[in-house]
Amino acid sequence: MRIKIALGAWLAAIALAWLAVASPQLGVSPLVDAQGAATGWWQLRQHILYLSGLWSIGLMGLVMLLALRPPWLERPLGGMDQVYRLHKWAGIGAALFALLHWGADQSSDWIKFLWGREGRPAREAVLPWLTGTRGVAKDLGEMAFYLLLAMVAITLLTRLLPYRPWRFLHRAMPLVFLALVFHSIALMPLAFWTAPLGLLMGALLALGSVAAIWSLAGRIGRSRSHTGHIHAVYILGEGDTAAPIEVICALPPSWPGHRAGQFAFVRFDGAEGAHPFTIASAPGSLGVNEQGERLLRLVIKPLGDYTRTLGRRLQAGQRVDVEGPYGRFNGKGRHQRQQVWVAGGVGVTPFLALLEARQPGAAPAPHTLQAVQMHYCTRDAATDPLLPRLRTLCEQAQPPVTLTVHSDAHGQRLRPRDLESLGEPLDIWFCGPQGLGDTLDAYTGGPRPWRLHRESFALR
Repeated sequence: MRIKIALGAWLAAIALAWLAVASPQLGVSPLVDAQGAATGWWQLRQHILYLSGLWSIGLMGLVMLLALRPPWLERPLGGMDQVYRLHKWAGIGAALFALLHWGADQSSDWIKFLWGREGRPAREAVLPWLTGTRGVAKDLGEMAFYLLLAMVAITLLTRLLPYRPWRFLHRAMPLVFLALVFHSIALMPLAFWTAPLGLLMGALLALGSVAAIWSLAGRIGRSRSHTGHIHAVYILGEGDTAAPIEVICALPPSWPGHRAGQFAFVRFDGAEGAHPFTIASAPGSLGVNEQGERLLRLVIKPLGDYTRTLGRRLQAGQRVDVEGPYGRFNGKGRHQRQQVWVAGGVGVTPFLALLEARQPGAAPAPHTLQAVQMHYCTRDAATDPLLPRLRTLCEQAQPPVTLTVHSDAHGQRLRPRDLESLGEPLDIWFCGPQGLGDTLDAYTGGPRPWRLHRESFALR
C-alpha cells in the first residue's frame, strides 16, 4: 500500500504542476470540428505527449534517487526492501509512460493521414540556446527509449540473463537517464520553465543527474560499506551442493552494529557485486574474535548461479565488504494483536536472529516483546539442517515462542486458514518463498483480520 501511495503522490504532484500550464481547451474541443479539422485530436495528442513525457522522466528521476539507497526512506516506506520495490515499480511505470509518449508522438502520421494538418497546434518555443538541438534531442530520446524498454523487459524476465551480466547492463541505466534529461530539457516548452512546473522538473532533473553521476562513479553505499574478512565457513547438513552454508564475518570497529532481523549488502567478489543477505545472528551473540572484531553470521542457501558456487569458493581470511545494515523486519507488533512468525526455507534466517535476541543472557529485551506463534515450512523436517537450531532457540526463548513445523515430505503444508485459530487480530511476519507470501497476502476468506509484514528480496 505504501508503494502505491508513494507512486500516486509522485505522479499527482507532476500532474497538478502540469495542469497549471496546460491549455485551457483541455477536454473541451470536439475531436473533429464541423469543418472536418481534427483540432481536438491534435490537442489530445499534445496533452498526452507532454504529460506522459513528464511522468516518464519524473519516474526515472525517482528511480535514480532511490538507487542511492537513502536510509532515511526506510522508516516511511517500511524498510530498504520496500525502497527497492518502489525503485522497481517506478522503473516499470517510467517505461510504460515512455511507451505512451512514443505512441503519442507517432500518432501524428495517423492524424495527418485521416484528417490532414488542419488544427494542429504551432510548434512551441523551447529554451533559446537549445533551439538548434531539437533534432538531436529527439533522436537521442528515441534511442534511450528503446534501451529503457529493453532494460525493463530483461529485468522483469529475470531468466533471460544471469545476475552478473544483468548487473552490468543495469549499470547503464544512468546513461539512459542522462540522455533522457537532455531530451527533456531541449524539447520542454519554454512556458513550462517559467511556471512552478519548471522549478519542479528542474530540481528533479538536477537531483536525478547528480544521482546518476554518483552511480556511474561507483559511489552508491560507499559511506555505509565496511571491509572485513571471513572468520569461518561451515557447510550445513550433508554437505552436498544444495546444502546451505554458514559464513561468519569479522567486521572492523567502523561497523555500527545491527538490529535483529536486518540485512546487509555483502560483496565477496568485486566482479559479481553485492548481494542482499539477512544477518542471521543477534547483535553481540557471537562476540568478537582474537583481534576484537565483531562477528556476525550469514546463512546462505544455494538458490542461484552465484550462491551455488560460494560453498567451494569462500574460505577463512578472505576479504568481505558489508554495506548496511538495512531493514525494519523486527518481528514486533501491537499488543492488541497476536504475533505470528511464518518462515519458509532459508527465509528462517531473520527469525534466527530474532530468536537469539530472546535467549537467556542476551541483551535486555524490550518490555514490548510478546509471545509468538511460529510456523516453519520446510521440504523435509527429517533432513533440514537448520531445524535443530531453530527448535533449541524456540525452546529457550523469552518471551516464549511456540514452534509448529510444516514438512512438505509429510504432507504438512501450511494453509492460511490454519492461522485463524491463533486468535484475532493477527500480526503476521513472513519471510520465505514468493508463492507462500502471495498466498498469505491474498487470503481474505477467513473471519480473522491480519496484517502481513513481508520481507522482499526480489531486487530485480
